Amino acid sequence: MAFARTCSVALLGVDGVVVEVQADLEPGVAAFTLVGLPDKALSEARDRVRAAVVNSGESWPQRKLTVGLSPASVPKSGSGFDLAVACAVLAAAERLPPTAIADLLVIGELGLDGRVRPVRGVLPSVLAAAEAGYRQVVVAEQTAAEAALVPGVSVLGVRSLRQLIALLTDAPVPEEPPDPVAGSPDPLMSGLLLPGAAVRRTTADPQYGPDLADVAGQEEARQALEIAAAGAHHLYLKGPPGAGKTMLAERLPGLLPPLTRTEALEVTAVHSVAGLLPPGRPLVDLPPYCAPHHSTTMPAIIGGGSGLPRPGAVSLAHRGVLFLDEAPEFPVRVLDALRQPLESGEVMIARSAGSLRLPAKFLLCLAANPCPCGRHSRRGEGCDCTPTMVSRYQARLSGPLLDRVDLRVQVEPVTRAALLERDSSAERTAVVAARERAAARLTGTPWRTNAEVPGRELRTRWRPTEGSLAEAEREMERGQLTARGLDRVLRVAWTVADLAGRDAPGPAEVWRALALRRGFPSGVRALGGPLGGRP
Repeated sequence: MAFARTCSVALLGVDGVVVEVQADLEPGVAAFTLVGLPDKALSEARDRVRAAVVNSGESWPQRKLTVGLSPASVPKSGSGFDLAVACAVLAAAERLPPTAIADLLVIGELGLDGRVRPVRGVLPSVLAAAEAGYRQVVVAEQTAAEAALVPGVSVLGVRSLRQLIALLTDAPVPEEPPDPVAGSPDPLMSGLLLPGAAVRRTTADPQYGPDLADVAGQEEARQALEIAAAGAHHLYLKGPPGAGKTMLAERLPGLLPPLTRTEALEVTAVHSVAGLLPPGRPLVDLPPYCAPHHSTTMPAIIGGGSGLPRPGAVSLAHRGVLFLDEAPEFPVRVLDALRQPLESGEVMIARSAGSLRLPAKFLLCLAANPCPCGRHSRRGEGCDCTPTMVSRYQARLSGPLLDRVDLRVQVEPVTRAALLERDSSAERTAVVAARERAAARLTGTPWRTNAEVPGRELRTRWRPTEGSLAEAEREMERGQLTARGLDRVLRVAWTVADLAGRDAPGPAEVWRALALRRGFPSGVRALGGPLGGRP
């Protein structure tokens, strides 16, 4: 009897579980049995691995072969186990030294010709391997740059099974042309052996995307965007078609500061699992922006799918902006499903194949017309919608959902006098400064932005100045403000104070937060000038 083992990783959402791949050869009728709760794609690995081994110039063992994936209770899916299975089989057949692969973690799909092709989720897989104590990882050459983002891990990028066999047996490494299907490797990763700790991909002169300077006028909405970006507050833009709601929302990510290293790895892990990493950019270091169409299904928004769930739009927008244009056109059940991730910052999805936790800490931006035709105004001029139609349309955004939205802004059409451009550097600089003030105040806590701070802490540890909450308390007594709403008003007030450079919010900051929550058509301007005294 011959036995060998190596390791790979099973992904459960964005969390990885190290799986031991064991191969056992016994005398008997030639057969290949794969056990350990594999899915359909993994079950087909038997044919892929056999063909890849034979076409790589190796002989297939004509004995009874059993490959086990342990722990057997963890569901395993995808083709990323192919390379590990091939290595374990060859080591059991004494073609590879078993000790050479025992401490390796191997991830990659095999083509029938023996080429190693990339798979999704390499970054979270290598992160799980590093946490489990593995220091050597083998992946497809195209994903070597992504794997090398994990510090303390040596990454071996290979193009084919033949190359890996040669490296493990100290034989001359054959030349292999790049895989035309999988794409060319990153030119910065042309070497085979890459120490993960030495790789540092940075973005010089980062492109923030669309600039707020493109927006003409809209002073109230611009200030609301500034507050939303500075404190990570959710935003609701309401106005007629053509007023600039979509244009404003598209420029919101450009106001957010670049992601920290930890945040960038979180975002990259989600996009890696979804297979959406940009070519040539293994690290996503800028806040993502996701704007699904209103016909998008529930699994595509929240996450899910057949088998084990995959990230949806709320997870793809993690640490960035989720924009729902024409929000009332989304199915009501989809909108209401957003309530849980808005509170917890994560999505819990239960399926028959298992339950998963997916990160979903995003800034929500909603946009809507005042009525189905979009021409509704306070005077009803040019609007063909009946009051019942208008009420039904606006009621699609439920009260519990809007109660979780901090800022509500009426976006009016731009006047001819307001068609003047202005540089947005002031907004971006103010947002960065406000974030720094909040981070300094929250040092030693698990929170980094005002929107994350629990209400109890705001009411006890970081109280506003004496008498500042009088108006908010009256609103609460009249039933126009919930307890959750009061906490959110306090969070916005702290953000306004941070933007103005004040040590604590006073009556003016609380009043401004209340006005933005009520959605006054001219609530921001009525407060007497722009934030922080800027022109």
